Amino acid sequence: MTDEVDSVMGGVKMGVNVDIKRSDGRIHSAVVSGINVESKSVTVEWFEKGETKGKEIELEQILGLNQELAPSSYDTANVLPSKKYVPRPSLSVVNNKAVPGVGLPKRNPGRHTNVVTTNGHIKEQSVKNQKGSKPPQNNPTNFDSMPPPKQVPSLLPETTNKPTRVAAVQGNNRRRSNVVKEVEKLKENRDKRRVQQAQTVEGQEHLRNKVTGNPNWEFLQMILEYKDELECTPLQDGDPMANNRITVCIRKRPMSQKEFKKKEVDVVTVPTKDNITIHEPKSKVDLTKYLENQQFRFDCAFDENASNELVYKYTARSLVQSIFEGGMATCFAYGQTGSGKTHTMGGEFHGKTQDCNNGIYAFATRDVYKLLKSSKYKNENLVVSCSYFEIYSGKVFDLLSGKTKLRVLEDGKQQVVVVGLTETEVESVEDVLKLITNGNNLRTSGQTSANAHSSRSHAVFQIVLRQNTRKKPLYGKFSLIDLAGNERGADTNSADRQTRIEGAEINKSLLALKECIRALGRKGAHLPFRASKLTQVLRDSFVGDKVRTCMIAMISPSLSSCEHTLNTLRYADRVKELGVKDPAKGGSNEGVMMDCDDDDGDILEDDDVGSGLSHEDSGLAQLRSLNDGECSADWYNFQESVAQLQILEEEMVESHNDLLVIMEEWIQQDASLLAITNEVDYDQDAYAQQLDDMITEKQVALEALRIKAKSFRACLSEEEAQSKRRRN
Repeated sequence: MTDEVDSVMGGVKMGVNVDIKRSDGRIHSAVVSGINVESKSVTVEWFEKGETKGKEIELEQILGLNQELAPSSYDTANVLPSKKYVPRPSLSVVNNKAVPGVGLPKRNPGRHTNVVTTNGHIKEQSVKNQKGSKPPQNNPTNFDSMPPPKQVPSLLPETTNKPTRVAAVQGNNRRRSNVVKEVEKLKENRDKRRVQQAQTVEGQEHLRNKVTGNPNWEFLQMILEYKDELECTPLQDGDPMANNRITVCIRKRPMSQKEFKKKEVDVVTVPTKDNITIHEPKSKVDLTKYLENQQFRFDCAFDENASNELVYKYTARSLVQSIFEGGMATCFAYGQTGSGKTHTMGGEFHGKTQDCNNGIYAFATRDVYKLLKSSKYKNENLVVSCSYFEIYSGKVFDLLSGKTKLRVLEDGKQQVVVVGLTETEVESVEDVLKLITNGNNLRTSGQTSANAHSSRSHAVFQIVLRQNTRKKPLYGKFSLIDLAGNERGADTNSADRQTRIEGAEINKSLLALKECIRALGRKGAHLPFRASKLTQVLRDSFVGDKVRTCMIAMISPSLSSCEHTLNTLRYADRVKELGVKDPAKGGSNEGVMMDCDDDDGDILEDDDVGSGLSHEDSGLAQLRSLNDGECSADWYNFQESVAQLQILEEEMVESHNDLLVIMEEWIQQDASLLAITNEVDYDQDAYAQQLDDMITEKQVALEALRIKAKSFRACLSEEEAQSKRRRN
């Protein structure tokens, strides 16, 4: 193999000094750093202007300037006179004085060079020193010109015909430098990128002109391109209906006129009857915009074209049938304020007027009376009654009796009772709608960080079936709940105390509601109903074998509501995902949970029995344990302080009410005591003694109330300080 290389390359080897010719005609020395036998090329390097440079040169050019390195097999007599040697340019001499010890290596002054003459013959010339036959000095600056090197014989003989010569030229072209090929490839890719960039800019300019004034036109274009690739098959009337114990559905409302005027972008797509896609806008570090398309799947997904009647048919209609079978049904409307909860539950709006005839309240009431008059249930002797109340900041208010404050207690059988709740018997759909209208006028609402008119309370409307007997026992109950706007749960960092307490209560009640719904799908799971007032008053809707629940999550389509929309979908997805399968680790649950054999089928933990904790504290601790990843220590401490604040407030208000009752008795006692003084010979000592006793009794009662008021104020100060620390 070495012999073959030598026969081709000759004396050209790694590390050998050779003369090379630059593109500008200069000839200088370089060192061979690489050899390619196949392409007959050589890579050389040299040092110039403080930098190491290099290039790839064909072997013929190297041998043409360095004949002494040519292989011995080449015959100089057969060299084609295809090239004429260009003499090496002379070097300029400074002051024409030699500098000893400085210069290039010695050259052989007698080295012969073959020069091709104009007639094609080769002439030998002997390089002489300009001043005579004396040998050249070591200093190269003494030369006016360098002697030219010998010309290497051509690789093609003189007798080579034209086709062979053309083939040789083509072979040389194939042996072009790899560096040149790489440069050409980079240039080609650069030209392609420039063309693509020009096309992209042109398309963006066209879209920008098409959607003039829309700051989110880039996201709009990406969403439209995504939708063009989809084949949408939304839910249609007639599609099969699922009959699950827990049903979770999503409804997308249409874009409003206000959103169109603000040039909002629709970021919600409902491609199929059970899937929904959220196009979340994102930006990279270099400010490049892109979409993160997040997919969710539920039992049903309603697009913006779905009517209230279609939504009712696939959500709450089957629940009406269950209450005539002795069951407890619950339908929740969940979502951000302005997402369509009241529209879905109460009816469509025409301007500022609501049509209550086409909401879920009205549809459910009509089906109740249809079933009540049917032959199957006509002889059951049932009567229909309704109740309507709201839960605001952990307190219950009756919306059918002038917003009277109610108390929630548990009896000896652990049955939750709303003391004093108004339950009105109704005879027709019109009676029900009238009650709903009157109750809505009293419902609490206010401004939040997300909306100007937010529902600040959970509204619970119940359709109750009772047997028409003297005691009127409960037969079935359908609870329809319009939950508070879920964005209020994020207002716990507000500077206003009332807003913080509202947000904390809503946050806690929504977490407790989620866990109670999840417990329906898990056998032997604990029901943390005591964690909030909402789940406490709805306790009978979460226990038993005949319990059915449906959640309708409402979402807004606009880009500005994207964060709230994702929070709503994640909440609903969490409910459905864990409502089917228990995420807890496998293993025996003996000694931790036990099933009760009572009628309601409630499940109690051992910690609830004989525990020193109050119901509120116990429920809050259990709620945190069930949501360990979502509830931080700060959240738990804040909820504890709010719960303690509510307990002290209830005790203080209750003591004040009791004091008012006692004061009425004191007034009667004072009047009787004063009547004694009207007698002529009354016992003065006895009068003074009774008066002193009465004053002491009043002082004790007032002092007890004063202590509770002081404790409540101290708790308020502690909550305020804790809130400031959380904000900072």
